Amino acid sequence: MSARHFDDNQSVWLAGKKPYTASPPLAGKLDVDVAIIGGGFTGVSTAYHLNARFPNKAVAILEARTLANGASGRNGGQMLNWVHGVDPEEPERARQIYDATQDGIDTVLSIIAEHGLDVPHDQSGHVDMFTDSKNADAAAEAAERWERAGLPVRFLEPKELGSLIAFDNTHGGLFDPRAGYLDGAAFLRELKPVLERRGVQIFENSVVSRIREGRVVELETEGGSVRADAIVLATNAYTPHLGYFRSGIVPVHSHVLATEPADPTTWSGLGFPRGLGFTDDRDRLSYGTLIGAPGTSRRLIFGGGSNEAYDYRFGNGTRYEHPSENAARANRRQLLSYFPSLRDVEISHRWSGAVALTLSRLCTMGVRGAHRNVYYAVGYSGHGVTLANLAGKILTDIYSDADERWRALPFFQQRLRYIPPEPFRFVGYHAYTRLVGRSPRAS
Repeated sequence: MSARHFDDNQSVWLAGKKPYTASPPLAGKLDVDVAIIGGGFTGVSTAYHLNARFPNKAVAILEARTLANGASGRNGGQMLNWVHGVDPEEPERARQIYDATQDGIDTVLSIIAEHGLDVPHDQSGHVDMFTDSKNADAAAEAAERWERAGLPVRFLEPKELGSLIAFDNTHGGLFDPRAGYLDGAAFLRELKPVLERRGVQIFENSVVSRIREGRVVELETEGGSVRADAIVLATNAYTPHLGYFRSGIVPVHSHVLATEPADPTTWSGLGFPRGLGFTDDRDRLSYGTLIGAPGTSRRLIFGGGSNEAYDYRFGNGTRYEHPSENAARANRRQLLSYFPSLRDVEISHRWSGAVALTLSRLCTMGVRGAHRNVYYAVGYSGHGVTLANLAGKILTDIYSDADERWRALPFFQQRLRYIPPEPFRFVGYHAYTRLVGRSPRAS
């Protein structure tokens, strides 16, 4: 088994890229209209949309390490519709939510096309597969309702599902032809020079150590300070370290692996079309994405499927450490349970990324503070590729007092469910997961 990328916890998205030069850290004093804390999907998308709408405003990004170092460069790549934590019953409600997330996907694709970005991506669809017959029956009924709302999502019976992907012992699946995958690290780093040419200032290796709210918000870093009329918390799982959402977010490390590139016959034998992704319906859900162009050697990214694949550390720990051997073995064991023919395909990369879970799995986006100048979008609960990129557009609309279209969506100014502090959180989380095999959740 190859181990050349195992020791540095480097994701497949960050490995093998052309050399990246980080922007210098903040040095000295800076005055801006908007300071964005975090250089992932949320921060970069907010900078992009704010600059497009207000080109004369001074916007700066402060990233603790480098762009895409966090979950935006460590995820499973799946660019999905729907909102985690919401199961719409009414067709029109389903349409409203689907259209919002499709707007997020379409916006990412339009940015790539407009600026000619070199970003691996695909929109070949996604399958939610069902290992439980009751879940499959409920999904089939939902698909009928959604069809009446004009949504393209279809329920596939096991035989029809088998023409897309060779799952054994499943009861069908929901196929969304408009979902896909995105190389988030490439997207953010390719977009960086576009932002800089437009006047957005980017400071990397600039950890924000203190925030003082007021009519003008003051930020401190090791090398400088910022005064801003407004700030954006674009830090997701790291947000509690800044003093916000401590009782609403649990940072959980999700462990992921990627196979070595395999020739086209390997994947054709499994029925994989280009770029297809999948998830299952288990409590510790498994997910996978095939990346690469058809007719070439491609990789499968895979994660989840067990308690070992999701790791919660005491005190909201979010430092990236080497994925444990237990997590790596559990991931590979779950992968082979679905695709035993991949037994001889080696694993080339394994890594972890911090996911910000909320108790309901529903994220929240909005503005807070006595002066209504602290904007935020947090708690994506594993659905961040689409939602975090959509967040930039939504936060720009809130900042512009033009947010009417978003107010009816379930994540708008959503109040997060209360999660107890440490040590009760740590003890409760691990006791619950060991007893019932899934992470705590409340609807």
